Amino acid sequence: MARTAYVSVGERLSHALARLIEGVTQNPAYLWSQRWLRRRGLTGRGFVIAIPYVWSLLFFAIPFIIVLKISFSETQLAMPPYAPLIEWLGEQALAIKLHLANFSFLMKDPLYTRAYLTSLEIASVSTVFCLLIGYPMAYGIARAPPAWRNVLLMMVVLPFWTSFLLRVYAWIGLLRSNGVINNVLMALGIIDQPLVMLQTEFAVYVGIVYSYLPFMVLPLYANLEKMDLTLLEAAADLGCRPTKAFFKITLPLSLSGVIAGAMLVFIPAVGEFVIPSLLGGPDSLMIGKVLWNEFFNNRDWPVASAVAIAMLLLLVVPIMVFQYFQGRQMVAHR
Repeated sequence: MARTAYVSVGERLSHALARLIEGVTQNPAYLWSQRWLRRRGLTGRGFVIAIPYVWSLLFFAIPFIIVLKISFSETQLAMPPYAPLIEWLGEQALAIKLHLANFSFLMKDPLYTRAYLTSLEIASVSTVFCLLIGYPMAYGIARAPPAWRNVLLMMVVLPFWTSFLLRVYAWIGLLRSNGVINNVLMALGIIDQPLVMLQTEFAVYVGIVYSYLPFMVLPLYANLEKMDLTLLEAAADLGCRPTKAFFKITLPLSLSGVIAGAMLVFIPAVGEFVIPSLLGGPDSLMIGKVLWNEFFNNRDWPVASAVAIAMLLLLVVPIMVFQYFQGRQMVAHR
């Protein structure tokens, strides 16, 4: 009796997928689209690669052009609350009115200068604290046994499963005068009266560091986990102490991860709005809060758009630095 050959489910799926691909590639519509792309200098591979680039360009360029147009407009009591840039004067004549007063107003009013400087200061200090806390965490996870790494990474990512707004609100209950921290300190006898922590810059730093710490840990872990540990073993064989080996080998090799994590924390922290609004006081003036007030309270859309454009130009250098080191890291891992 002849034995029937056994075909697994995986083999059946692979054969079916191969027949499907063969049917698609032999389809007249597919062949016509290939010829159409080749006539325009595009291949199938280039077309697929171009899709995310085109989407990114549209995702950034269209809002940027709209905001840039509004920034050169003039405020008026209408809907929308700004004057059009282009006005038709006749059947074949039009006038383009560009108002640069919005940008000059930003330079003259000390409120915006102070808001920009405060945002840069808070974002820089928060980035340093995230690095000081996140580097040991990433190093510990990267050197932990492989069975524990996924668990430890899950603990780092776990806060993202909760709403960002709820996590910030939770800090209000922890930092207020009758909150958990003050009650515990008073119960232990460490303090006699509640500490003023809420509505201060300290609370803003705590909220930003807590919220953006995973953005520092994850790129550092990805960098440290791929490091060749035989370099440290060779340094130890040559008599190098662990501390010196860390500063001579580990830290330089992880520099790209440090810069990537720092940019991932610094760039969004500059324009942060929710944390300073909920945790900060009236003195914690950040540019995101000023931007919100200009758009929705003052309804001065041209000035608000000028603030947004100036903030974007302020962040162009960090973004370019981040892209440069991101490209170097990708090339090094190939």
